[in-house]
Amino acid sequence: MGIASALVRAAFLVNSVYARAGREHGLTPQQGQLLCVLLAQPYGMSELSTMLGLARSSLSGLVDRTANNGLVRREPDPRDHRAVRVALTRRGARLAERFYADACRRIEELPAALAGNERDLLAGLLARVVLDNKVPVVFTGPDPARS
Repeated sequence: MGIASALVRAAFLVNSVYARAGREHGLTPQQGQLLCVLLAQPYGMSELSTMLGLARSSLSGLVDRTANNGLVRREPDPRDHRAVRVALTRRGARLAERFYADACRRIEELPAALAGNERDLLAGLLARVVLDNKVPVVFTGPDPARS
């Protein structure tokens, strides 16, 4: 299998696992991504648009639907009175933590057949690809120091 095919198929695999975890938590994949991004901190709409790769109109609809479910809220941006930031509600933060932990666990299980050194090599190589391509931080994975 070539690199393009392997990466595309791996992306499909991860997306499938992520979507399944989201359904079990009552989230669409996009809502899951939004909640995971907001775990770190509230973000402005333009930052979220860039991080999630969504047009502003699509992001507005996503935020509206997620806010209607009581998971996020819009709040004034303290640096720019014309702008708003999106933040997790208390309920959204609890759900985001559960979803994030569950999705991480499921994704970590994908390379279960690999030996420890193979897993480390895979993680290092994928990290390099991600960093070299300046992929926004949208999902950090579990902190090995906390495990």
